This record gives sequence, C-alpha cells and structure tokens, in this order.
Amino acid sequence: MNGIILYQSKYGATKKYAAWLSEAMGFPCLETRKATLSDVREYDVIILGGGIYASGIAGLSFLKKHIDELRDKRILVFCDGASPYDEAAFQAVVAHNMTGKLSNIPCFYCRGAWNMDTMSFVDRNLCKLLRKSVAKKDPADYEPWEQTLMDAGDDDCDWTDRKYIVPILKELGL
Repeated sequence: MNGIILYQSKYGATKKYAAWLSEAMGFPCLETRKATLSDVREYDVIILGGGIYASGIAGLSFLKKHIDELRDKRILVFCDGASPYDEAAFQAVVAHNMTGKLSNIPCFYCRGAWNMDTMSFVDRNLCKLLRKSVAKKDPADYEPWEQTLMDAGDDDCDWTDRKYIVPILKELGL
C-alpha cells in the first residue's frame, strides 16, 4: 500500500497527527497548501487532515477541487479540535463538510490542543469574545465545546494522543 498524508495545521495538532500517521504507515506528509494534483496522483491512499475552524475542516478544499481526478483512490479524512469527542457535534461537522462527492469518505476525529499564546491576534480575540458570550449562559446548559472553551481559559492544553490515530489505522487494515 502506498499513500500520502496531506494536512493543514494552523497551530500544530494536525501536523503532530500527520507525523504520527507517517511514522506508523511510512507515508510521506505534505501540507495541503503546497500540494498539487500531480503530487498525490501516484498514491493509492490519500489521508487528509485538518483542524476544525468555524465548523469547517481546514484543507478540505483540496479534496473538493480534485475529487473527480482522485475518485479511484482510497481517501480518508481526519479532523481535530479542542473539544472532547461528542458524537452529535462530530456528526454535525461531518454533515457540514463531507457533502456531495465527499459524502462516502470515512472521517475521523482526533482531539487537538489549545494555546492562546500561539493563536493569531484575530483568533485569540474571537475566542475571548466567544468566551464572554458563553459565560452568559447557565453552565449546566453548556455544549461540550463550550465547556472546553470555558475550562481551558488562557491555559495551555494539549489533548493530542496517539490513541486517536488507531481507528484510522484500523480502517486501513493496520
């Protein structure tokens, strides 16, 4: 089996998962923004990973753009975010992103990290505004992502774990 791992990582968690998958499978890694169709055409398996931002999976545009040319490939997608796994929230992300010709592509969730210091000015301020908004709610009514947002605060949190790549490896028969 020959394959490649494409990833788009803003703050490092996706890159870490891509590296772990590369180590486990022997596949090379390539950032989606540097990837071209000719870079991936030679591979039988394509794994694409990206962080979740505003319900979208970073880097997925590469697949959407080239899905017709890659239809004979085995494609898997993984995404990561700060929230603990929540089936309803994950299915909402899948329903939002894996539409049309992407709807039959397996998608996996890996838990990411949180570090306000490494966030861009815009992201940091959006998170602060979002926290102020969530703080107005009764904590008993928080969604899992809201609870994580409030718990993390300004602390550094790294929830990445190799256990999250196990389902991806199992999907590929490894």
